[in-house]
Amino acid sequence: MKVKELKAFVAELKFKEPFTISAGTSYSTKNIIIVVEDDNGLKGFGEACPSFRVNRETVESNLEALRKLAPEVIKLSPLNMERVREALGKVKGNPSIKAALETALWDLLGKEIGKPLYNLLGGYREFIETDLTISLKAPEEMAYDAKKAVEMGFSVVKVKVGRGLPEDIRRVEVVREAVGDEIRIRVDVNEGWDLEEALRALPKLAELKVELCEQPLKANDLKGLAKLRKEGLVPIMVDESVHDSKEVLKVIEMEAADYINIKLMKCGGISEALRIAYIAEASGIKCMIGCMGESELGIAAATHVAQGVKNIEIADLDSDILLADKLVEEGSVTLNNGLRKALGPGIGVKKLKEGLLPLVGRWVST
Repeated sequence: MKVKELKAFVAELKFKEPFTISAGTSYSTKNIIIVVEDDNGLKGFGEACPSFRVNRETVESNLEALRKLAPEVIKLSPLNMERVREALGKVKGNPSIKAALETALWDLLGKEIGKPLYNLLGGYREFIETDLTISLKAPEEMAYDAKKAVEMGFSVVKVKVGRGLPEDIRRVEVVREAVGDEIRIRVDVNEGWDLEEALRALPKLAELKVELCEQPLKANDLKGLAKLRKEGLVPIMVDESVHDSKEVLKVIEMEAADYINIKLMKCGGISEALRIAYIAEASGIKCMIGCMGESELGIAAATHVAQGVKNIEIADLDSDILLADKLVEEGSVTLNNGLRKALGPGIGVKKLKEGLLPLVGRWVST
């Protein structure tokens, strides 16, 4: 099995409406799409969604990294994924383009074998439930959006907060009132509180039956996160605090989390996601798999990882639902009442909407 050609495209995808978290508002996402083709004519797909806030990377830095990585990656076979991982590690930073390259090769491997990727990654479950994220707005608007999510069939909503404690608590209160007691609520602060605010918030969140509180403090405040966790009121999830498996070890040492949010765009790909999940499992920490601004393509890859790995128990795989523009013409994952089910072979993506994809790079194997 040999890679014959590697192409890179850039697509700017618009959100259905402005998407706001404590750190700011996004109106669109600019992603890089990788397509590899092997000597049998099969194609593998991958997607990068660079984030400067989380990863200190941009589309431009991703493309610069790609120009260094592509000539090396195209020499390698999907049958040697450890060598692929080694090659990707030679370039510093830019985890999302590494994730895109690796995903494309994993996809190609699955298609060559004729099996869904989640079977190759462990095949633990046949589907996974995702939440739907409620963008940060005025409390009453968020309550309306949460009620709409429930009407769409979702049993879990993720409420964005972090713009001031009294109103944040009000946001969660009105969402709970709108959706009732049976719907699970997760709260994501995106580093928006300090320790004093978080200590004040947790008892109220517990009263409101919040399932977990994600990244309430700054990423580097592991000591503060450990204190919140020891309060035992609401399980603490870290996101921005953990990019890769090395940072997982720091969180474990500090006893700073009950859950870790794994994102392919943040950790650099499927291989590193597996390492994070396994290390966390050995330490009794559960994992969620999340997303940034990926289309159905990136969501497909993450869904396969979730279905493959036992310790990835919950999911926040909803960015494609929030996007107005659709990238995949044929394939991807299904969504039914909040349940995601991955397709195959590979990650299941068969065809992209080429009109959205201006070519930015092409490499041919010699």
